[in-house]
Amino acid sequence: MARDEVFDNTAARGGDFQFNEEVASVFDDMLARSVPFYLEQQGLIEEIAQRFATPGSLVVDLGCSTGTTLIRFARVLDSSIKLLGYDNSKPMLDRAKSNAVDSGVSDRIAFSYGDFNENFDDLEIENTSVVTLCWTLQFVRPLYRDRLIRKIYEGMADGGVLIVTDKVLTNDSNMNRLFIDFYYDFKRRNHYSEVEISKKREALENVLIPYRLDENFELFRRNGFPSVETFFQWYNFAGFLCIKHLSSVQI
Repeated sequence: MARDEVFDNTAARGGDFQFNEEVASVFDDMLARSVPFYLEQQGLIEEIAQRFATPGSLVVDLGCSTGTTLIRFARVLDSSIKLLGYDNSKPMLDRAKSNAVDSGVSDRIAFSYGDFNENFDDLEIENTSVVTLCWTLQFVRPLYRDRLIRKIYEGMADGGVLIVTDKVLTNDSNMNRLFIDFYYDFKRRNHYSEVEISKKREALENVLIPYRLDENFELFRRNGFPSVETFFQWYNFAGFLCIKHLSSVQI
C-alpha cells in the first residue's frame, strides 16, 4: 500500500481537493489513516449487507473509490447478487478494477462512471437490496442530495437498506471545535504533520460539506426512509442505517 504524502509539502497547494491519479494511488492508506475505525466500519458495513442483501438483487456502491467495500461483498454475498460500483473519478475506477482483478473477484463486480450531482438519472438503481454511500454524500452538493436519496429510495426493494458513513457536525459550535481537535489528534497519531493537516483542511473546505446529525436524519426520512438510526459514531464521524419498510425485514 503506497503511503499518503499528497499534502506533505510546505509550499502552498492551490485549488480544491480532487480525486485525481495522485490521490487514487495512495487512497487506501489515506482512508486507513484519516477515517477513525475504518476497518471496523468496513466490518460493520459488511455485516449489515449480509443481513439485508437478497439473492437475485442488485447491490450498489455509490462512490466506490478503489473498490474495497464491493470486494469485501464479493467474498461473502450470494453469487446471484449483482455488484455494481459507481465513481466520478476515472483514476479511482481504474484502481478499483485493478484491485478486483488482484483479489480474484473481477467477474463478480461491474464498475462504471457515475455523477452524483446533476447527472445521475442514468445510475442503475433498481431492485436494490443494499446501497452504500461511504464517505461520499458529504461531497455531493446539498442542492442535489434530496434528489439522490429519493432516487435510491424509489429504486430499492422493500426491506432494502441504505448505508451511509460521513463526517457530521454537532449542534453546538464549541463542541464541534472540540470534536475536530480530537480528530486532528487522531491524524497526528497516524503520523500526519501539521502542514499536511492544514493543507488538506484548506483543500477540502469548498468540496466537503457535512450536515448535522439531525439534518441527515431529516434528509433520509423526508425522502422516504421511515426507519433511520446511527450504527456508528466517533466524535465527528457517523454511520447511518436507513431501512425501507422495516416491518418487512426479518430482524
